[in-house]
Amino acid sequence: MSALPPDPSEQTPMTATDLHDDMPAPEAKAPAPWVNWWQEVKSLSLLILAVLAFHSFVAKPFYIPSESMMPVLLTGDRLVVSKFPYGWSYVSPSFHPLPFLKGRLFGRMPQRGDIVIVSPQNRREDYIKRVIGLPGDIVEVRGGQVVLNGVPVKQKALKTLRLPVDANAPCSPMQFPGARVSGADGKDYCELPVRQEILPNGKTYLTIDMGPSALDWYGPVRVPANHVFLMGDNRDNSADSRAPLEENGLGGPVPWEAIGGRAEFITFSLDGDTTWNPLSWVRSLRSGRAGNSLRPASVTDPK
Repeated sequence: MSALPPDPSEQTPMTATDLHDDMPAPEAKAPAPWVNWWQEVKSLSLLILAVLAFHSFVAKPFYIPSESMMPVLLTGDRLVVSKFPYGWSYVSPSFHPLPFLKGRLFGRMPQRGDIVIVSPQNRREDYIKRVIGLPGDIVEVRGGQVVLNGVPVKQKALKTLRLPVDANAPCSPMQFPGARVSGADGKDYCELPVRQEILPNGKTYLTIDMGPSALDWYGPVRVPANHVFLMGDNRDNSADSRAPLEENGLGGPVPWEAIGGRAEFITFSLDGDTTWNPLSWVRSLRSGRAGNSLRPASVTDPK
């Protein structure tokens, strides 16, 4: 005879503890991953060192802060400077942490006409100028005309150049008296007298000369060994080798160790009307300047 099933009324009621015991155990949470902060700091430091090494020894960006190299370069131009064409010196490392050290590693002398960055002897910043005189040259400026080794550098007057007036190129009457004009389109322009200058090696470029100024007469001086003589293309408004150190100039020929690199090309240019609004960055771009080479053209084969 089969056994009867137990009477439910006679069974012991299930408690909360019994219910908990019958439920499956929850899965254990995986521990939070451990962050190796030392490894993170080391990786970030290596990245910063790699950027600084590239910036110091290969190429770096450069911002044009003044009008001393007009008309080739305008305030607001961003460009690339290569650090290796002339070798490396004490000014090569970023931020110029080193004192003056004589000599260059794999040093090569710049060519006439090159646009270079240079650090003045009395400050840790970069100027940008053009190489005019090399070691042994006798440099003189007479009435605004450069004379090299007793021979006037060839010049050719061109028709006036019109540059749009903007926040970075305001056509100040202090620098360019009487040059601001209105165009047929209703916009303001800076109308500048320009000359084509041709160096003995055939390198050619444009200069601006607004008329008589204190910088129109200089020298003669002989460029010492391992020195270069530098000038800005905006001849009346350039603190270059013609201007003394006390006037923020270069104080004569500069040692080649002070040359930090060669200007190669413009990456982009801003007219100075940018705000915090990112849309203004696009509107502020100057058209037609990105990609322009800064290597001087040659009208004759160098001898």
